[in-house]
Amino acid sequence: MTRYPRNLIGYGPNPPAIEWPDGAKVAISLVLNYEEGGENCILHGDEASEAFLSEIPNAQPWPGMRHWGMESIYEYGARAGFWRVRDLAVSRNVPLTIYGVATALARSPVQVAAMKEAGFEIASHGLKWINYANFSRDEEARHMAEAIKLHTEVVGEPPRGWYTGRCSHNTVEIAAESGAFDWLADNMDDDVPSWFEHAGRQQLMIPYSLETNDMRFSAGTFHTSEDFFAYLRDTFDTLHAEGEAGSPKMMSVGLHCRLIGRPGRIKGLADFIDHVQARGGGWFATRSEIATHWKARHPAPPVGTPRPSTMSRDDFVARFGGVFEHSAWIAERAFDLELGPAHDTAAGVHNVLARAFRAAEEDERLGVLTAHPDLAGKLAAAKRLTPESTAEQAGAGLDALTDAERARFTELNDTYQGKFGFPFIIAVRDHDKAGILSAFESRISNDRDTEFATACTQVERIAQLRLEDMLA
Repeated sequence: MTRYPRNLIGYGPNPPAIEWPDGAKVAISLVLNYEEGGENCILHGDEASEAFLSEIPNAQPWPGMRHWGMESIYEYGARAGFWRVRDLAVSRNVPLTIYGVATALARSPVQVAAMKEAGFEIASHGLKWINYANFSRDEEARHMAEAIKLHTEVVGEPPRGWYTGRCSHNTVEIAAESGAFDWLADNMDDDVPSWFEHAGRQQLMIPYSLETNDMRFSAGTFHTSEDFFAYLRDTFDTLHAEGEAGSPKMMSVGLHCRLIGRPGRIKGLADFIDHVQARGGGWFATRSEIATHWKARHPAPPVGTPRPSTMSRDDFVARFGGVFEHSAWIAERAFDLELGPAHDTAAGVHNVLARAFRAAEEDERLGVLTAHPDLAGKLAAAKRLTPESTAEQAGAGLDALTDAERARFTELNDTYQGKFGFPFIIAVRDHDKAGILSAFESRISNDRDTEFATACTQVERIAQLRLEDMLA
């Protein structure tokens, strides 16, 4: 593997300048997963009963049999839990995004009517509430197309958002390729939306969360409504403080009819909504509202924007071959390292170039040192420096020396070269003229091993500064 597809950098230290409506510090997405009637069940053509997200500890699937208790728990979500959550949302005037499993929605026409009457957004949660990990790509794509068709028939319009949940490694790509969705949510990789480029288009990703999520009741990490409320409150308060400090984020709250819809748990959600509304600074929004806002304020970058990790070898070497002075071989070797999205930055490219430099034999690194010009030397006087070196030396005032300064630099250059066998190298942009001269006079007393290491460090620093200019 020489290209690593996972994105471990995201926005890094430079998050987008987010401005939520009305100056909100946190955008809050309340998501109600409607899965009841779409779960694993032999009545639905599945091989075994459901075993996930219920009140039954350590539940196991029953192959070839119906599981009356499991079915009853899911039925509770449709018969009682949904209405309890619906009533709370309506009474507090907060919007819900429904992640609706298409077959579950088809079996719940009264609940669908209630969702529409309340103005809830109804996104797709797949055809069935099952695990797609071992599906073929074609079979999963067929299920997705069937889910869209059934959803459209049941709801009256196609879904504009998608979340599979128990997805495969193909899910996001299949959904993006379809071009059917304004947003996808099968990512839990950030606190803000992002763009995913695939198959010639940019797909908006709105992250979801499994920790600000009532599924932790079934996992045994939340026990009381106070547990749920406290965790949601602390999350909101932390994000609110970050928003006040100039870095607004979003917060997803995952809900399930059969879990949060229990009378002993719903109070935790009610307390959280009350806390946000009392404190202020929270924007309760559907995911489509967040998507619309994001697209207007943070539009997708052009498709095919060149990135270091996707460049051809020739383009990569042409772009970065001169970062280390007259040493294109460093870029050639760096290209063969494992590159990914994290290397599409100045720091990322610098890291792989520096790795290639550090891994080289000593005589190769010496060749890089000797490729550098003397400071204020003959090449500079003859205007034979690279454009980068010319600009760097001029920026430090080395193109405007007095006769005495020039004579001193010439003397030091000759002495240094005679002692070490390579030119004095320093990242001149980190110093003024006096500082450079002082470092020159100090370092000339070093032993060769110390000075060789120091010169190599300075070569890497020069490369870093050049890349920061190139990839700002």
